[in-house]
Amino acid sequence: MNIALFCIYAVITLISVIFLSLREFHMLQLNGYKTPEHSWWMKKNFRRYVFPLICLALQFAMIFTGATMPMVGTFCLFNLSIALANKPGKKFKKPFVYTARVKRMLVTFFILIALIFGAAVIVGCQRCKCDEWKKELLTDPLSYILIGSALYLTPVLVPLANLINKPIETAVQHWYINDAKKKLAACPDLHKVGITGSYGKTSMKFYLSELLSSQYETLKTPESFNTPMGVTITVRRDLKPTHQYFICEMGARRVHEIKELCGIADPHDGIITSVGPQHLETFGSIENVVNTKFELADHISALGKVYVNGDNELIRRKIADYPKAVTYGTSEGCDWRATDISVSDRGTEFTVTSPEGNSCRYSTKLLGEHSVLNLTGAIAYASGTANIPMEKLVLPVKRIAGVPHRLQLLDKGNGVTFIDDAYNSNPSGCRAALAVLELFDACRILVTPGMVELGAKQEELNYEFGQEAARSCDYIVLVGKNQTQPIYNGIRDSGFDMDRVYVADSLNEALEKVNAYQTDRKKIVLLENDLPDNY
Repeated sequence: MNIALFCIYAVITLISVIFLSLREFHMLQLNGYKTPEHSWWMKKNFRRYVFPLICLALQFAMIFTGATMPMVGTFCLFNLSIALANKPGKKFKKPFVYTARVKRMLVTFFILIALIFGAAVIVGCQRCKCDEWKKELLTDPLSYILIGSALYLTPVLVPLANLINKPIETAVQHWYINDAKKKLAACPDLHKVGITGSYGKTSMKFYLSELLSSQYETLKTPESFNTPMGVTITVRRDLKPTHQYFICEMGARRVHEIKELCGIADPHDGIITSVGPQHLETFGSIENVVNTKFELADHISALGKVYVNGDNELIRRKIADYPKAVTYGTSEGCDWRATDISVSDRGTEFTVTSPEGNSCRYSTKLLGEHSVLNLTGAIAYASGTANIPMEKLVLPVKRIAGVPHRLQLLDKGNGVTFIDDAYNSNPSGCRAALAVLELFDACRILVTPGMVELGAKQEELNYEFGQEAARSCDYIVLVGKNQTQPIYNGIRDSGFDMDRVYVADSLNEALEKVNAYQTDRKKIVLLENDLPDNY
């Protein structure tokens, strides 16, 4: 009986370990395998670890009570509940990917688990007579505590496995990065363009690729492949000798990460789309954000050019140190300037004037002045550096479609149209999205979970977002009570009719509420931001 009970407990615990560890590895993956960020995330989500900690403490209490056998059944139920809470099958926005790195970490993790299980048996054998181990081992409290600790310490063992594997992963990454550098060096005629910014860099990459592709063989980093390994994968997998331009999106969450990416891609030219309060939790200050984005400008040689957003106040302050920087935007004094902007719910028209005084009129299906800014930067580079005449860019600009999840217009029929701006959100992007929403003569509805990763300014900026939303919307649906409280406060303090505000627990519930609103007008629904699974 003792043997059977011990085996049942060990098996249930092992199954729970497997399920819980896969969920924890998924969260670690979403946090970019960065142990400091994952530790911060664990601290922020400490409630999910309270129950395992209580179970661990209760098991230690078994030593003093001696009530091992009666409590084993209870702990089997506890462990089984953890397994059921983390069982596979839950749908995630970004599913867990079993990469080679994850597989290596899983091996390390289960070696740690095997050591703990083995220690439970060894300790139990040492604490009883060898000829009585079958009876005594399985009633020894310490054996059960060790088995249980494998489960309850899994949230710690997962990042520990990541730390143990760090030298291996560093060596693997260096090999791949060096191989990508060799491949780039083997293409001496390839012109490389680095794009960075707090926001707008993915749209800029997409627009520039469309314009350059009208004349040249062009490769761009796909989707949001803007990390060292993302750039490395793109080069090793997709770069061909026939490519003439390589557009490299460069993302950063910490100081010097743009410098690291420049060391890999070695761009000839650069574009800085914006600087703002993004990822302040990891950057620490707005000054660090500015300096990191301009690491791209620092890398560009005297023969290259750096195009910068001349409408951005933080950039305008910084370019005094970069006299060769080329500005683009809608403000007076920009080298490449967009004027005569005409915006409607069908698209946008605008005129771009070059530093030499040449002008050309463009039209696009993209919505809002926010899109004009990035298009102007793309036109500036394509004409000013890639030597494509401005007139030959008219048709490519007209053909550009919306980037998925970035102010993308989706007509779902039944009198409902969505403006999908769910990819990411920041103060500037929120204002631009609300401005687009105001273009429509319809029942305007906002659905949002708010903005995150804004550090100490997060509450203040979300409060301001709520005030701005109150001026633009007929109905507002907030997703998630806790993180949207500042938005709710901003809406309330603006004098908005709070009967038209609804706080949902999930996006599905929010969309159900949108469908339930009764109105004689067509509904236009702005989906502003969609938080990742680790939120």
